[in-house]
Amino acid sequence: MSSRPELELIWPNLDRLPGYRAALAAGWSPDNIRGAQAAQEELERIASDPEAFIAAQVDREAKGAPITLPDGSTARRLPGYRRWLWDGEFCGVISLRWQAGTADLPPHCLGHIGYAVVPWKRQRGYATAALRMILRDARAEGLPHVIITTQPENLASQKVIVANGGQGLGRIPMPRGYADGEELVFRIDLSSGSGHG
Repeated sequence: MSSRPELELIWPNLDRLPGYRAALAAGWSPDNIRGAQAAQEELERIASDPEAFIAAQVDREAKGAPITLPDGSTARRLPGYRRWLWDGEFCGVISLRWQAGTADLPPHCLGHIGYAVVPWKRQRGYATAALRMILRDARAEGLPHVIITTQPENLASQKVIVANGGQGLGRIPMPRGYADGEELVFRIDLSSGSGHG
């Protein structure tokens, strides 16, 4: 019998915010592209108004401010939300975003789903489990499939995606607003009777 705690996806909330803030302060970032800059911005928003920060984590109508791209430019926010990975402690985030009425994404958006596990909780299968769980949410939103991208050198993330039924579609150049480079693109089919959710 395993003593390992069970992972769950929870809605961001004030009671669990100290764990999220501590992870940011320890150098983790929920943004794999913007890294430390994004973490610092989040710490400032939490310090300024914790309630507003929590409320902004779920934005199904895309009422929030435009998103900031790595080059400092901004782009339209998509409907979406973040869930927190929790095993008794804060473990990371996974986010889902979409456009109403279509599975297509605008050029600045690298995928429907993004995730980041804190370094001290990695190699426990948490990203794989969290992706499996949020695929159910994506299906409930009516998406027939999701697109997920990752950097070519990020073998751990590629394994997470493939373990959840991801099929490689090749490489794409990073969109305008991002640094030069390429991303690997994967598609996970969510149609009835398929996928790993």
